[in-house]
Amino acid sequence: MASYNFPSQIYLLVITIFITTTLLTPVTTNNTSPQPWNILSNTNFAGKLTSASSSVEAAAIDFGHVTKIFPSAVLNPSSVQDITDLIKLSFDSQPSFPIAARGHGHSFRGQAAAKDGVVVNMRSMVKEDRGIKVSRTGLYADVDSALLWIEVLNKTLELGLTPVSWTDYLYLTVGGTLSNGGISGQTSRYGPQISNVLELDVITGKGEIATCSNDMNSDLFYAALGGLGQFGIITRARIKLELAPKRAKWLRFLYTDFSEFTRDQERLISETDGLDFLEGSVMLDHGPPDNWRSTYYPPSDHLRIVSMIKRHRLIYSLEVVKYYDETSQHSVNEEMEELSDSLNYVRGFMYEKDVTYMDFLNRVRTGELKLKAKGQWDVPHPWLNLFVPKSQISRFDYGVFKGIILRNNITTGPLLVYPMKRNKWNDHMSTAIPEEDVFYAVGFLRSAEFDNWEAYDKENMEILKFCEDAKMDVIQYLPYHASQEGWVRHFGPRWNIFLERKHRYDPKMILSPGQNIFQ
Repeated sequence: MASYNFPSQIYLLVITIFITTTLLTPVTTNNTSPQPWNILSNTNFAGKLTSASSSVEAAAIDFGHVTKIFPSAVLNPSSVQDITDLIKLSFDSQPSFPIAARGHGHSFRGQAAAKDGVVVNMRSMVKEDRGIKVSRTGLYADVDSALLWIEVLNKTLELGLTPVSWTDYLYLTVGGTLSNGGISGQTSRYGPQISNVLELDVITGKGEIATCSNDMNSDLFYAALGGLGQFGIITRARIKLELAPKRAKWLRFLYTDFSEFTRDQERLISETDGLDFLEGSVMLDHGPPDNWRSTYYPPSDHLRIVSMIKRHRLIYSLEVVKYYDETSQHSVNEEMEELSDSLNYVRGFMYEKDVTYMDFLNRVRTGELKLKAKGQWDVPHPWLNLFVPKSQISRFDYGVFKGIILRNNITTGPLLVYPMKRNKWNDHMSTAIPEEDVFYAVGFLRSAEFDNWEAYDKENMEILKFCEDAKMDVIQYLPYHASQEGWVRHFGPRWNIFLERKHRYDPKMILSPGQNIFQ
């Protein structure tokens, strides 16, 4: 395996000189190759590398549908070696050419694009009978990074096991979420997905394959987790497992007072052996209370809920879940009854469901299929996701939810706001998070039309400017910045570490150019 150890004194001297000079000089990547280039004739990639217009067109767009960035070719690898060979070819070329790994294409600003380069279609490596090896004794699964989380869940449930940390939408690749963070309502208890990984296989920007973990090549391990694809392409992950529960007790509570709403959320996540899932959301006066992510509220109560929203202009929903099986059903019922009594929601607006574990985790799929049937899935998604420090969340509510959002009156779709704990994250990993012990994930998960998405994008910029002017220390999750200066601010004091790692593992700036960090 590749090793990344250096004599400490020489290394520190070199890095000090390097950081000093690099901070004075903007990082650019003029070394990448323009068209034309001749790798299409390389016999190593026969039948796997294509410049067919249909493949190039598909790789140019993503879930966001707000950018169209064309590669020169698409690689459909049949093995990890194909990807290694491609990266080595670029690394050895003068000049090199950009490469980006693409999973399920769920980015929304061209982050998985490679302009005039090669997009690696990771899903082409998926084999139905391969890709997941489960250790019952070790309680982990070795998973090919091209697999979707729903595929991982289906396999592990066959053995009565499950990963513990999820995203709300399961049709994302393992490598994709681990390159960003992987968050949802489980994060407050179990941490993000990147905190539940034991080991990785990574191909660096030099074309070197390395197995890494907390104990082996640890710097690369932590760099790749949340690293936005900048340091290597993840090809395998060892994921923590636990015994799978059978069912989920799923409750929602409606609030009109934001301080009561956040106070209850913060108390609940502070409990050591508490809920398995907690998310909050903002509900606006835009039709029925359900949205594409979840059909939950009984139709008989829709008018009551909408009436309350109209009176207050917006309200808040707290969503909590406790998992259980046959042996714990009675105690879970008692726990949830006590929890309900302790909360400061609007009495008469508590709702309850009891569903299978799978149905809860895969709840967003139903909405996706409905939108696809109506032709409303493949539309622009000008999303904005933020981490907001706990000390600033009330100002954010007043200035953004009750200010910008109500004033502009264009926001539709889910609007999430829920807390998580910093101690569930690892500072060695690349994902940027606020410094406070508790911070909120805020997600504007909008769907737009092709002729109006820019209005939502403009509102996103207005929200970001408000936060910047108010010095709220807000950080983007699934970030997009138009300039390197924006990325320097994004990472703050950790920018030097990020930059140092880039030059160590991808010195020719080959990987993931669509993130626009070094381009």
